[in-house]
Amino acid sequence: MYTVPALFESTVARRGGEPALIDDESTLGYTELNTRANRLARNLIAHGVGPDSLVAVAVPKSNDLIVAITAVLKAGGAYLPLDPGYPAERLSFMLSDARPALLLRSSSVASLDSGVPAIVLDDPAFKKTCAELPGHDVAQHERRAELHPEHLMYVIYTSGSTGTPKGVAVPHSGVRDMVDTQAAVLRVGPGDRVLQWASISFDAAFWDVTLALLSGATLVMAPAEDLLPGLPLRDTLLKYDITHAVLPPVALSVTDAEDILIGGTVMSTGDSCTPTLVRKWSRARRMFNGYGPTEVTVGATISGPIRDADNVGIGTPWIGNEVHVLDERMRQVPPGSEGELYIAGSGLARGYLNRSPATAAKFVANPFGPPGSRMYRTGDRGRMGPDGELSFTGRVDGQVKLRGFRVELGEIETRLAAHPAVGVAVAVVRGELADAHVVGYVTTTAPVVPAELRAHVAKSLPAHMVPAKVTVLDRFPTLANGKIDRDALPVPEVRAGEPRGQDDSEADGCAAVVCAMVRDILAIPEAGTADNFFDLGGHSVQATMLAGRIREELEVRVPIRTVLQSSTLGELVAAVESRLRR
Repeated sequence: MYTVPALFESTVARRGGEPALIDDESTLGYTELNTRANRLARNLIAHGVGPDSLVAVAVPKSNDLIVAITAVLKAGGAYLPLDPGYPAERLSFMLSDARPALLLRSSSVASLDSGVPAIVLDDPAFKKTCAELPGHDVAQHERRAELHPEHLMYVIYTSGSTGTPKGVAVPHSGVRDMVDTQAAVLRVGPGDRVLQWASISFDAAFWDVTLALLSGATLVMAPAEDLLPGLPLRDTLLKYDITHAVLPPVALSVTDAEDILIGGTVMSTGDSCTPTLVRKWSRARRMFNGYGPTEVTVGATISGPIRDADNVGIGTPWIGNEVHVLDERMRQVPPGSEGELYIAGSGLARGYLNRSPATAAKFVANPFGPPGSRMYRTGDRGRMGPDGELSFTGRVDGQVKLRGFRVELGEIETRLAAHPAVGVAVAVVRGELADAHVVGYVTTTAPVVPAELRAHVAKSLPAHMVPAKVTVLDRFPTLANGKIDRDALPVPEVRAGEPRGQDDSEADGCAAVVCAMVRDILAIPEAGTADNFFDLGGHSVQATMLAGRIREELEVRVPIRTVLQSSTLGELVAAVESRLRR
C-alpha cells in the first residue's frame, strides 16, 4: 500500500543510519527523524487526528517543520501548510475556509486567533509529553481508521480568479508514480543533498521533501532569507554542497551558475524555461524542465536532460499520468496543432476543498479512460510533437506565472477594488523573469494615494501578489466593444500623488551611488534616500540584485537581511558606509 508513511518507513528501514535533514541548528538521521515523527504522530492521534483529518502547520523552514509534516501524515492526517511569512489575514482566511481540526505552530509564529485548537510544538511541557511516547512506527490499528492511498495527503491554496483562494485537496494515490518518476529521471540517492527551496505553501515544496526523504538522500532546510535568488542562493548551494535543486526560472536567471551543482542536477519549474537559461545551466550539470499545476500531485511532465537551447519543451508525462491536447469540443488535435492541455492519471487531486461547482467545472469526465475516470482541464495551451514531446504555448484565461508563482490577476483586482476609494481596478504584469512585477491601475471615487492602495492589498495577499506600482487613471482606455484595452494601459514611471524623498541627484558620495543603483535596477527615473525600496516597486529578487551590485561596485558585502529590513535607502546607505569605514 503506497502512502507517504509507508514509503518513508521503507526508506528508513534501508537507510536508517544516513543523514535525513540538515538545518542551521542540527542534523537528523533517518532513524531519529522517524522516531520523533512517530512520537508526535501518537500525540496527534490522541488529539483526534486520523485519515482525512486536516492539520494546519505553521512552522518556519527548519528540521522541525519536516518532523511536524511527517508526523501529521503518519497519524493518517493531511497537512495544510501555512507559510509564517504570509500576511495574517491570508493565513486566517485559509484556516477559516479549510476548518482544520488542529493547528501546529512554533512559538516564533504569532497566534492567529482562528478558533482552531493550537499546539505549540516547542513548548517544553509538550515536548516532554511527546518524548515519553513510543518511537516505533505507527501501525494501522493504532490510527483512528486504516490509512489508504485515496485518503487526503495535503491541501494547498492557489490564487483564485474570483478573488477567493481555493484549497486543492490532494490524496496519496499519486505519490508512488511520482517517486518512481523521480528515481527513473533524476536518480537521487544516499550521499546526495537536495535543497528545500520552495515555500511550504506551494506544492513544489512537497517535491523537494519527497525527492530527498523517499530516496535516502539528505534534505537541506536553509532559512528563507538564505534562499533568495542571487548571491544568497549561490552561497547556500555552495555551503551545503547541494547536488539537486529545483528552482524557478527567475532564480536561475539572477544566480551565478559558476562552480555550483557541478556534476549535479538542476530542474527548472514554475514558469517557462528560456534558451538563455539552458545555455547557462545545462553545462557541467544535468538540467530538466518540469510542468504541472497544483491540481495534480506536484507535476505532470518532465523534459531532459536538456541540451538543445532552441528546443525547450515540457517533455513527456510522468509514470502513471497522461496529457491530452484537445480542441474546444474536447477532441484530440493532430500532432503539431495547438490545443488545451488536459491531465489524467494517478496524480489527479480530488478537487477543490468545499467547492463542488468549481471542482465540477475543472475536473471533467475522461473520454479516453475507463468509466468514472476524470481529467483536469488546466487552462494551459500547448501542442504535442510527432515524438510525443509536449510544449507549452500560453494560457486561455487571466492566470499568469510571476517569478515562479501561480497568480490569478482577478484576485489582485478584486482586492484593489475592495478599497472604498476605488471604482474600477485592473492588474497586469510588466517585465520578464527577475524584472517581472504586477502593476495595478485604478479609477477612484475619492482621493487616495497609491501607497495606501498597496498597503490595503498587502494586508491579505502574499508579497509576490502586491502590485509594485499602482497608477490612478482618470479613465481606462477601451476597445471598440467597450472593454478595457489592457494593451493601451500606460507604462508607469513615477508614483503618482505620493510624497517623494530626497532625489539621488541631491545626494552625494555613497548615497548617490546606491540611489543610482536602485533607479537602474527598478527602471525608475527617481530614487531618494528617504524612499523605501519596496515602496518604489522593488521585490525580494531585485533586493538581492541590489546587494550584488553594492558588493561588486563598492566592494562591500552587505547582508541581504540589511537590504530587506532597511526602512529607507538612507538607512541602507548608512549600513554600507559603516562597512566602508572598517
